[in-house]
Amino acid sequence: MKSLAIEVRNSSGLHARPAALFVRTAAGYRSAIRVRNTTRTGEPVDAKSILGVLGLGVSKGHVLELIADGEDEGEAINGLRDLIESGIGESLEAEAGSG
Repeated sequence: MKSLAIEVRNSSGLHARPAALFVRTAAGYRSAIRVRNTTRTGEPVDAKSILGVLGLGVSKGHVLELIADGEDEGEAINGLRDLIESGIGESLEAEAGSG
């Protein structure tokens, strides 16, 4: 079993389109994958379930715990980490203003 805690940095969190992309990515792995929003209280949900992921209420700045168990668990954690770090299909806004 592998796990990872990671902060969501894209502006809309895991809502609508980013959640669908997250679930599609998770579904591409054979391992059982669970995700939990550690910023809010709650139990882990199936990362391959759109309703489960949407129900987590993940917003920008929330920390997710990813838990994968199975034959490709390492690849699953790495793939989902890369997806989250890249902004889950959205551009990441700069933290500091320019000027």
